[in-house]
Amino acid sequence: MQAVDRAFALRQRPPMPNPSRAALIDRLPKAELHLHIEGSLEPELLFALAARNGVAIPFASVEEVRAAYSFSNLQDFLDIYYQGMSVLLTEQDFYDLTWAYLERAHADTVRHVEIFFDPQGHTERGVAFETVLNGIERALKDGEARLGISYRLIMCFLRHLSEEDAFATLDQALPHLERIHGVGLDSSEVGHPPSKFQRVFARARELGLHVTAHAGEEGPPEYVREALDLLHVERIDHGNRALEDPALVHHLARDGMTLTVCPLSNLRLCVIKDIAESPVRRMLELGLKATVNSDDPAYFGGYINANFHAVAEALDLTEAEIVRLAENSFTGSFLPMADQIQHLAEIAEVAGDR
Repeated sequence: MQAVDRAFALRQRPPMPNPSRAALIDRLPKAELHLHIEGSLEPELLFALAARNGVAIPFASVEEVRAAYSFSNLQDFLDIYYQGMSVLLTEQDFYDLTWAYLERAHADTVRHVEIFFDPQGHTERGVAFETVLNGIERALKDGEARLGISYRLIMCFLRHLSEEDAFATLDQALPHLERIHGVGLDSSEVGHPPSKFQRVFARARELGLHVTAHAGEEGPPEYVREALDLLHVERIDHGNRALEDPALVHHLARDGMTLTVCPLSNLRLCVIKDIAESPVRRMLELGLKATVNSDDPAYFGGYINANFHAVAEALDLTEAEIVRLAENSFTGSFLPMADQIQHLAEIAEVAGDR
Protein backbone atom coordinates (compact mmCIF):
# COMPACT_ATOMS: atom_id res chain seq x y z
CA MET A 1 0.00 0.00 0.00
CA GLN A 2 2.81 2.39 0.88
CA ALA A 3 4.43 1.61 -2.48
CA VAL A 4 1.26 2.78 -4.20
CA ASP A 5 1.32 5.99 -2.15
CA ARG A 6 4.94 6.70 -3.04
CA ALA A 7 4.40 6.00 -6.73
CA PHE A 8 1.58 8.48 -6.98
CA ALA A 9 3.27 11.06 -4.78
CA LEU A 10 6.22 11.08 -7.14
CA ARG A 11 4.07 11.49 -10.23
CA GLN A 12 4.19 15.06 -11.51
CA ARG A 13 0.72 16.41 -12.18
CA PRO A 14 0.35 19.28 -14.66
CA PRO A 15 -0.49 22.63 -13.08
CA MET A 16 -4.15 22.73 -12.21
CA PRO A 17 -6.50 25.64 -12.85
CA ASN A 18 -8.61 26.94 -9.98
CA PRO A 19 -12.17 25.72 -10.48
CA SER A 20 -14.38 25.67 -7.42
CA ARG A 21 -13.52 23.15 -4.75
CA ALA A 22 -17.15 22.08 -4.74
CA ALA A 23 -16.98 21.00 -8.38
CA LEU A 24 -13.79 19.05 -7.71
CA ILE A 25 -15.30 17.26 -4.71
CA ASP A 26 -18.43 16.38 -6.65
CA ARG A 27 -16.43 14.78 -9.47
CA LEU A 28 -13.70 12.96 -7.56
CA PRO A 29 -14.03 9.19 -7.19
CA LYS A 30 -14.05 8.16 -3.54
CA ALA A 31 -14.13 5.19 -1.22
CA GLU A 32 -16.11 5.35 2.00
CA LEU A 33 -14.38 3.45 4.80
CA HIS A 34 -16.42 4.45 7.86
CA LEU A 35 -20.16 3.99 7.42
CA HIS A 36 -22.55 2.25 9.81
CA ILE A 37 -25.33 0.96 7.63
CA GLU A 38 -27.86 1.20 10.48
CA GLY A 39 -26.84 4.85 10.78
CA SER A 40 -28.09 5.55 7.26
CA LEU A 41 -31.71 4.94 8.30
CA GLU A 42 -33.39 8.17 7.20
CA PRO A 43 -36.56 9.24 9.07
CA GLU A 44 -38.71 8.69 5.97
CA LEU A 45 -37.56 5.07 5.67
CA LEU A 46 -37.88 4.58 9.42
CA PHE A 47 -41.55 5.58 9.20
CA ALA A 48 -42.15 3.41 6.15
CA LEU A 49 -40.61 0.33 7.77
CA ALA A 50 -42.45 0.93 11.04
CA ALA A 51 -45.72 0.96 9.11
CA ARG A 52 -44.78 -2.07 7.04
CA ASN A 53 -43.83 -4.10 10.10
CA GLY A 54 -46.41 -2.77 12.56
CA VAL A 55 -43.75 -1.39 14.90
CA ALA A 56 -44.74 1.41 17.27
CA ILE A 57 -42.27 4.29 17.38
CA PRO A 58 -42.33 7.26 19.79
CA PHE A 59 -42.52 9.89 17.05
CA ALA A 60 -45.57 11.28 15.28
CA SER A 61 -43.79 12.70 12.25
CA VAL A 62 -40.55 12.87 10.32
CA GLU A 63 -40.08 16.36 11.74
CA GLU A 64 -40.25 15.00 15.30
CA VAL A 65 -37.56 12.47 14.47
CA ARG A 66 -35.28 15.11 13.04
CA ALA A 67 -35.86 17.33 16.07
CA ALA A 68 -34.73 14.46 18.29
CA TYR A 69 -31.39 14.32 16.47
CA SER A 70 -29.75 16.73 18.89
CA PHE A 71 -26.94 15.09 20.82
CA SER A 72 -24.51 16.24 23.49
CA ASN A 73 -22.34 13.11 23.37
CA LEU A 74 -21.98 9.67 21.85
CA GLN A 75 -24.31 7.98 24.33
CA ASP A 76 -27.17 10.41 23.58
CA PHE A 77 -26.87 9.45 19.93
CA LEU A 78 -26.64 5.71 20.63
CA ASP A 79 -29.87 5.76 22.64
CA ILE A 80 -31.81 6.97 19.56
CA TYR A 81 -29.70 4.87 17.17
CA TYR A 82 -30.67 1.60 18.86
CA GLN A 83 -34.28 2.74 19.10
CA GLY A 84 -34.34 3.27 15.35
CA MET A 85 -33.08 -0.26 14.76
CA SER A 86 -36.37 -1.66 16.09
CA VAL A 87 -38.06 -1.22 12.69
CA LEU A 88 -35.51 -3.47 10.93
CA LEU A 89 -36.98 -6.96 11.04
CA THR A 90 -36.93 -8.68 7.64
CA GLU A 91 -34.38 -9.38 4.95
CA GLN A 92 -36.17 -6.88 2.71
CA ASP A 93 -35.82 -4.20 5.41
CA PHE A 94 -32.05 -4.63 5.44
CA TYR A 95 -31.98 -4.67 1.65
CA ASP A 96 -33.99 -1.44 1.42
CA LEU A 97 -31.79 0.23 4.03
CA THR A 98 -28.58 -0.71 2.23
CA TRP A 99 -29.88 0.09 -1.24
CA ALA A 100 -30.99 3.56 -0.14
CA TYR A 101 -27.46 4.25 1.12
CA LEU A 102 -25.86 2.95 -2.07
CA GLU A 103 -27.99 5.24 -4.24
CA ARG A 104 -26.83 8.23 -2.20
CA ALA A 105 -23.24 7.05 -2.33
CA HIS A 106 -23.45 6.67 -6.09
CA ALA A 107 -24.73 10.25 -6.40
CA ASP A 108 -21.60 11.32 -4.46
CA THR A 109 -19.26 9.51 -6.92
CA VAL A 110 -18.41 6.79 -4.43
CA ARG A 111 -16.80 3.83 -6.19
CA HIS A 112 -16.12 1.55 -3.23
CA VAL A 113 -17.69 1.14 0.23
CA GLU A 114 -16.53 -0.71 3.32
CA ILE A 115 -19.57 -0.67 5.53
CA PHE A 116 -20.08 -1.70 9.16
CA PHE A 117 -23.04 -3.66 10.42
CA ASP A 118 -23.95 -4.45 14.03
CA PRO A 119 -25.40 -7.97 14.21
CA GLN A 120 -25.67 -7.88 18.02
CA GLY A 121 -28.07 -4.94 17.75
CA HIS A 122 -30.41 -7.23 15.80
CA THR A 123 -29.88 -10.74 17.17
CA GLU A 124 -30.63 -9.51 20.70
CA ARG A 125 -34.03 -8.44 19.31
CA GLY A 126 -34.68 -11.90 17.89
CA VAL A 127 -33.69 -11.11 14.29
CA ALA A 128 -31.61 -13.94 12.84
CA PHE A 129 -27.99 -13.26 11.91
CA GLU A 130 -28.67 -14.65 8.44
CA THR A 131 -31.62 -12.29 7.91
CA VAL A 132 -29.38 -9.28 8.52
CA LEU A 133 -26.49 -10.57 6.43
CA ASN A 134 -28.64 -11.75 3.52
CA GLY A 135 -30.45 -8.44 3.12
CA ILE A 136 -27.34 -6.28 3.34
CA GLU A 137 -25.26 -8.50 1.08
CA ARG A 138 -27.97 -8.79 -1.58
CA ALA A 139 -28.14 -5.01 -1.84
CA LEU A 140 -24.34 -4.73 -1.95
CA LYS A 141 -24.20 -7.23 -4.80
CA ASP A 142 -26.88 -5.31 -6.67
CA GLY A 143 -24.95 -2.12 -6.04
CA GLU A 144 -21.85 -3.65 -7.56
CA ALA A 145 -23.76 -4.91 -10.61
CA ARG A 146 -26.02 -1.89 -11.20
CA LEU A 147 -24.11 1.06 -9.77
CA GLY A 148 -20.51 -0.04 -10.15
CA ILE A 149 -19.79 0.22 -6.42
CA SER A 150 -17.51 -2.50 -5.06
CA TYR A 151 -17.70 -3.37 -1.39
CA ARG A 152 -16.26 -4.98 1.70
CA LEU A 153 -18.50 -5.91 4.63
CA ILE A 154 -17.24 -5.41 8.18
CA MET A 155 -19.00 -6.99 11.16
CA CYS A 156 -18.69 -4.89 14.31
CA PHE A 157 -18.70 -6.00 17.93
CA LEU A 158 -20.60 -3.73 20.33
CA ARG A 159 -18.01 -2.77 22.91
CA HIS A 160 -20.53 -2.05 25.68
CA LEU A 161 -21.38 -5.76 25.61
CA SER A 162 -19.13 -8.50 26.95
CA GLU A 163 -16.22 -10.35 25.41
CA GLU A 164 -18.36 -13.49 25.70
CA ASP A 165 -21.07 -11.85 23.58
CA ALA A 166 -18.47 -10.89 20.96
CA PHE A 167 -17.19 -14.46 20.77
CA ALA A 168 -20.77 -15.72 20.37
CA THR A 169 -21.27 -13.32 17.46
CA LEU A 170 -18.04 -14.46 15.85
CA ASP A 171 -19.26 -18.05 16.18
CA GLN A 172 -22.51 -17.09 14.43
CA ALA A 173 -20.46 -15.66 11.57
CA LEU A 174 -18.31 -18.77 11.06
CA PRO A 175 -20.57 -20.39 8.40
CA HIS A 176 -20.55 -17.09 6.47
CA LEU A 177 -16.91 -16.03 6.54
CA GLU A 178 -16.65 -16.02 2.75
CA ARG A 179 -19.24 -13.21 2.81
CA ILE A 180 -17.70 -11.12 5.61
CA HIS A 181 -14.39 -9.37 5.04
CA GLY A 182 -13.47 -7.97 8.43
CA VAL A 183 -14.41 -7.17 12.00
CA GLY A 184 -14.61 -3.83 13.77
CA LEU A 185 -15.33 -2.43 17.23
CA ASP A 186 -17.92 0.28 17.84
CA SER A 187 -20.56 1.63 20.26
CA SER A 188 -19.83 3.34 23.60
CA GLU A 189 -16.09 3.96 23.75
CA VAL A 190 -15.37 5.42 27.20
CA GLY A 191 -14.94 2.66 29.76
CA HIS A 192 -14.64 -0.06 27.13
CA PRO A 193 -11.00 -0.11 26.00
CA PRO A 194 -9.82 -2.17 23.03
CA SER A 195 -7.96 -4.47 25.43
CA LYS A 196 -11.35 -5.85 26.49
CA PHE A 197 -11.55 -7.56 23.07
CA GLN A 198 -7.94 -8.61 22.54
CA ARG A 199 -8.70 -12.34 22.41
CA VAL A 200 -11.68 -11.92 20.07
CA PHE A 201 -9.59 -9.92 17.62
CA ALA A 202 -6.77 -12.47 17.79
CA ARG A 203 -9.27 -15.15 16.80
CA ALA A 204 -10.65 -13.00 13.98
CA ARG A 205 -7.14 -12.49 12.60
CA GLU A 206 -6.53 -16.25 12.76
CA LEU A 207 -9.65 -16.68 10.63
CA GLY A 208 -8.17 -14.37 7.99
CA LEU A 209 -10.45 -11.40 8.62
CA HIS A 210 -9.34 -7.78 8.31
CA VAL A 211 -9.45 -5.87 11.59
CA THR A 212 -10.24 -2.25 12.42
CA ALA A 213 -11.52 -0.48 15.52
CA HIS A 214 -13.03 2.78 16.71
CA ALA A 215 -10.53 4.50 18.97
CA GLY A 216 -9.76 8.04 20.02
CA GLU A 217 -13.19 9.53 19.27
CA GLU A 218 -14.13 10.13 22.91
CA GLY A 219 -11.65 7.69 24.41
CA PRO A 220 -8.08 8.73 25.25
CA PRO A 221 -4.96 8.33 23.08
CA GLU A 222 -4.18 5.17 25.06
CA TYR A 223 -7.17 3.50 23.39
CA VAL A 224 -5.53 4.15 20.02
CA ARG A 225 -2.32 2.58 21.30
CA GLU A 226 -4.23 -0.47 22.53
CA ALA A 227 -5.97 -0.85 19.17
CA LEU A 228 -2.56 -0.82 17.47
CA ASP A 229 -0.54 -2.89 19.93
CA LEU A 230 -3.13 -5.35 21.26
CA LEU A 231 -5.73 -5.68 18.50
CA HIS A 232 -3.18 -5.17 15.69
CA VAL A 233 -5.70 -3.23 13.64
CA GLU A 234 -5.14 -2.28 10.02
CA ARG A 235 -7.08 1.00 10.38
CA ILE A 236 -8.11 3.38 13.15
CA ASP A 237 -11.69 4.61 12.98
CA HIS A 238 -11.80 8.26 14.09
CA GLY A 239 -8.45 8.63 15.87
CA ASN A 240 -8.92 12.34 16.72
CA ARG A 241 -7.37 12.18 20.15
CA ALA A 242 -4.22 10.53 18.86
CA LEU A 243 -3.09 14.06 18.04
CA GLU A 244 -2.64 14.68 21.77
CA ASP A 245 0.34 12.30 21.83
CA PRO A 246 3.29 13.29 19.56
CA ALA A 247 4.91 9.87 19.89
CA LEU A 248 1.67 8.21 18.85
CA VAL A 249 1.37 10.57 15.87
CA HIS A 250 4.90 9.58 14.82
CA HIS A 251 3.95 5.90 15.12
CA LEU A 252 0.83 6.35 12.99
CA ALA A 253 2.67 8.36 10.34
CA ARG A 254 5.61 5.96 10.21
CA ASP A 255 3.34 2.97 9.67
CA GLY A 256 1.06 4.71 7.16
CA MET A 257 -1.96 3.93 9.33
CA THR A 258 -5.25 5.09 7.84
CA LEU A 259 -7.54 7.22 10.03
CA THR A 260 -11.21 7.28 9.05
CA VAL A 261 -12.30 10.75 10.17
CA CYS A 262 -15.98 11.72 10.25
CA PRO A 263 -16.23 15.54 10.40
CA LEU A 264 -20.00 16.09 10.64
CA SER A 265 -20.28 13.24 13.14
CA ASN A 266 -17.59 14.87 15.28
CA LEU A 267 -19.55 18.12 15.18
CA ARG A 268 -22.97 16.65 15.98
CA LEU A 269 -21.58 14.53 18.85
CA CYS A 270 -19.72 17.53 20.28
CA VAL A 271 -16.31 15.91 19.81
CA ILE A 272 -15.49 19.30 18.24
CA LYS A 273 -17.32 22.58 18.87
CA ASP A 274 -17.01 23.91 15.34
CA ILE A 275 -16.32 22.26 12.00
CA ALA A 276 -13.24 24.48 11.76
CA GLU A 277 -11.82 22.40 14.63
CA SER A 278 -11.89 19.23 12.51
CA PRO A 279 -8.48 17.52 12.71
CA VAL A 280 -8.44 16.63 9.00
CA ARG A 281 -6.02 19.30 7.84
CA ARG A 282 -3.70 18.95 10.83
CA MET A 283 -3.56 15.21 10.23
CA LEU A 284 -2.53 15.79 6.62
CA GLU A 285 0.10 18.32 7.68
CA LEU A 286 1.51 15.80 10.18
CA GLY A 287 1.86 13.19 7.46
CA LEU A 288 -1.07 11.07 8.63
CA LYS A 289 -3.27 9.20 6.17
CA ALA A 290 -6.57 10.89 6.93
CA THR A 291 -9.77 10.09 5.08
CA VAL A 292 -13.22 11.72 5.11
CA ASN A 293 -16.33 9.65 5.81
CA SER A 294 -19.94 10.07 6.92
CA ASP A 295 -20.25 7.63 9.88
CA ASP A 296 -24.04 7.72 10.54
CA PRO A 297 -25.22 10.19 7.90
CA ALA A 298 -28.96 10.02 8.57
CA TYR A 299 -28.29 11.24 12.11
CA PHE A 300 -25.40 13.61 11.48
CA GLY A 301 -26.65 15.68 8.57
CA GLY A 302 -24.75 14.56 5.52
CA TYR A 303 -23.30 11.83 3.35
CA ILE A 304 -19.71 11.74 2.17
CA ASN A 305 -19.75 14.75 -0.18
CA ALA A 306 -21.42 16.88 2.49
CA ASN A 307 -18.53 15.99 4.81
CA PHE A 308 -15.97 16.86 2.13
CA HIS A 309 -17.68 20.18 1.41
CA ALA A 310 -17.91 21.08 5.10
CA VAL A 311 -14.23 20.57 5.89
CA ALA A 312 -13.00 21.96 2.57
CA GLU A 313 -14.78 25.24 3.24
CA ALA A 314 -14.14 25.46 6.98
CA LEU A 315 -10.45 24.51 6.75
CA ASP A 316 -9.81 26.19 3.40
CA LEU A 317 -8.39 22.97 2.01
CA THR A 318 -6.38 23.21 -1.18
CA GLU A 319 -7.31 21.22 -4.23
CA ALA A 320 -4.20 19.11 -3.68
CA GLU A 321 -5.35 18.29 -0.14
CA ILE A 322 -8.81 17.33 -1.38
CA VAL A 323 -7.25 15.05 -3.98
CA ARG A 324 -5.01 13.50 -1.34
CA LEU A 325 -8.03 12.72 0.84
CA ALA A 326 -9.67 10.93 -2.07
CA GLU A 327 -6.46 9.02 -2.82
CA ASN A 328 -6.12 8.04 0.83
CA SER A 329 -9.61 6.56 0.78
CA PHE A 330 -8.52 3.96 -1.76
CA THR A 331 -5.00 3.28 -0.50
CA GLY A 332 -6.48 2.86 2.98
CA SER A 333 -9.08 0.38 1.76
CA PHE A 334 -8.98 -3.41 1.82
CA LEU A 335 -8.98 -3.53 -1.98
CA PRO A 336 -6.18 -5.37 -3.82
CA MET A 337 -3.38 -3.11 -4.96
CA ALA A 338 -4.31 -3.50 -8.63
CA ASP A 339 -7.77 -2.11 -7.89
CA GLN A 340 -6.32 0.72 -5.84
CA ILE A 341 -4.06 1.72 -8.72
CA GLN A 342 -7.00 1.76 -11.11
CA HIS A 343 -8.97 4.09 -8.84
CA LEU A 344 -5.96 6.33 -8.29
CA ALA A 345 -5.58 6.66 -12.04
CA GLU A 346 -9.21 7.78 -12.29
CA ILE A 347 -8.60 10.36 -9.57
CA ALA A 348 -5.57 11.65 -11.45
CA GLU A 349 -7.64 11.96 -14.61
CA VAL A 350 -10.36 13.95 -12.85
CA ALA A 351 -7.83 16.13 -11.03
CA GLY A 352 -5.98 16.96 -14.22
CA ASP A 353 -8.94 17.32 -16.57
CA ARG A 354 -10.41 20.61 -15.36
